[in-house]
Amino acid sequence: MTDDTPPDSARVVVMTGATSGIGAAALRQLAAEPGTRITVGVRGSGREVPTGVETLPLDLASLDSVRAFAAAVTDRLAGTAIDALVLNAGTQSRRRREGRTADGFATTFGVNHLAHYLLARLLVPHLADNARLILTTSDTHDPAVIPFGPRSLDPQALAHRPASGPWAGLRAYAASKLCNLLTARSLAELPELRTRGITVLAYNPGLTAGTDLGDPGPASARFMKLAVYPLFRIFGSVRPAYRAGEPGRAGLVLARLATGALTPPAGHVYVSLVGGEVTYPAPSKLARDDEVRDDLWARSAVMVGLADR
Repeated sequence: MTDDTPPDSARVVVMTGATSGIGAAALRQLAAEPGTRITVGVRGSGREVPTGVETLPLDLASLDSVRAFAAAVTDRLAGTAIDALVLNAGTQSRRRREGRTADGFATTFGVNHLAHYLLARLLVPHLADNARLILTTSDTHDPAVIPFGPRSLDPQALAHRPASGPWAGLRAYAASKLCNLLTARSLAELPELRTRGITVLAYNPGLTAGTDLGDPGPASARFMKLAVYPLFRIFGSVRPAYRAGEPGRAGLVLARLATGALTPPAGHVYVSLVGGEVTYPAPSKLARDDEVRDDLWARSAVMVGLADR
């Protein structure tokens, strides 16, 4: 053990989406907590993380990579349980037509939903009693908040027919975030997790300026800064959901949810940051539909090869 190695009693955190935007802000907060051991999945090289944070390769566009990451995490921890599993990574296409993952699924559905569904299923047995499992969702899942939010859910279509058209990326993203929320609801109902006191949350960080979701590039970033965000400021004066927040605030809330410093009222799975304030609203009607929830869980299990578990 080196001087930088956390003690065996350290809080153990495993994260995705921790090297940019909201996740990076959350990671800085968590890394500053004394006695915290953090492992993050990273795609590619050159990713900067705070001193002491461990990195392991992870490409969410490949289910084989997800399986390898889960195996590497459990091997690295050598029996030490995970206190907080934070599934924060996400992508949003800016193209008129989505691509596909290594497994042949539409990219947004495959990366945002299936990869995290599989990772949660693989790592749930390794969670500590009273652990926290957090999936980052979005209020775009709700058509009452955002007009392009999904009004129905067809997992097969989302998985196998990449969205196309001028709003393809936004529609696919909103549907994937609905899937994240439904998955959180399914996990929260698992008898094993309930018995062991494990808290499952779906976190909506709200509209956040200054992130690189979808890797928009310099031209798109300038367009967002000069045209889109000023419009959001106008709309935000009457609709809080359109009020753009800062990554630091959204990341702080995510970190506090992970450590348990912020605890929702009993029975609440959905946590929403709106206008800088933490709220606990009811999610969309579709997100509350148990038949839709159970159908997504079963179909997702088949897609990732866990139908017999």
